[in-house]
Amino acid sequence: MYADADAVTAALGEEDEPVVLVGHSYGGMVIIDAAAGCGNVKHLVYVTSVMPERDETMSSFGGAREPGPWMDPHREDGTMGVKAEFLPEAFMQDCDEPSIAEELERVTRQPVVIFGQTPRAVAWREKPSTYVVCAEDRATPPEAQWGYARRADSVVELPTGHHPMLSRPELLARVLAEAAATPEE
Repeated sequence: MYADADAVTAALGEEDEPVVLVGHSYGGMVIIDAAAGCGNVKHLVYVTSVMPERDETMSSFGGAREPGPWMDPHREDGTMGVKAEFLPEAFMQDCDEPSIAEELERVTRQPVVIFGQTPRAVAWREKPSTYVVCAEDRATPPEAQWGYARRADSVVELPTGHHPMLSRPELLARVLAEAAATPEE
């Protein structure tokens, strides 16, 4: 997670214009860390994502002792992935077949260590934030999303599954445009 956050922070350092930083799913962990202290980040948007405090990790959310049935840990190489056969029904039930096929080609593994890392800073405490609850998400239950969303300045609920950028991009674009139009503090 730290390497991902550092890469985002580096990209933010090259940008002169105000930025709306969006974190989808695991990406919420990345933006919460990356945006802290970055003056050009004017708004954070969390899409069906975790929104942790400084002492919380990915594995501390959800309360499950075992990974979900779609998770595919490989202890021998220290990575975690998702089982492709579960993805369409758990994560993309409202997406069209071409979008599903394209996303299945992009699935990669992540180091297991990210699930135990805490953010080094909590950007939502210093930046305006919006949480997007995806009401039909089967991977991150809406009840859990509403729990994370209580930390955001504003909340928008969309009638989508886990990937609104694929299933209903026009709805998510509206939310992002509103965040971008928010006057800077």
